[in-house]
Amino acid sequence: MTNKEIAELLQKNHHDFIDLIQGLKEEDFCYAPTDKWTAAQQLDHLVKSVQPVNMAFGLPKLVLQLLFGKANRPSKTYEELIAKYQNKIQEGAKASGRFIPPSVDFAQKERLIKRLGGLVNSLSKKTSRQSEQALDVFILPHPLLGKITLREMLYFTAYHVYHHQTIIERDLANK
Repeated sequence: MTNKEIAELLQKNHHDFIDLIQGLKEEDFCYAPTDKWTAAQQLDHLVKSVQPVNMAFGLPKLVLQLLFGKANRPSKTYEELIAKYQNKIQEGAKASGRFIPPSVDFAQKERLIKRLGGLVNSLSKKTSRQSEQALDVFILPHPLLGKITLREMLYFTAYHVYHHQTIIERDLANK
């Protein structure tokens, strides 16, 4: 995928998620099966996940290189990266540390939706301005996937929101 195609996918997948969340009444927004996250917490988790990616994409390339180095392999395809993430999930990997959402109530819904939308708009613009080469040269750390290229981080970010949307849809359908 080109930088422009990735930016469009980021926008589409996050827009679909936001549409789902906006349509939820308080009962569904705050519902969770036992020991699972509510839709509200899923939303908060996504804000916490997109925020550092957006920040990293605003850093000068020299800073990224000094902090994290450069790729020593080609970027995986979208499908390969998603397969790697799904394998980690099947092995029991879970969110940790700052990515675990606190309890979120209905009053926070609009603020979190606005925050996620703003972060994704910013990230999409930054993505469109990246050179194709830079997407494959510079790397960022991912808590489950290790060091991945900027392109792979964008693939992950685009898929991650879809992953959480399907969880919410499944949980509400089984309610």
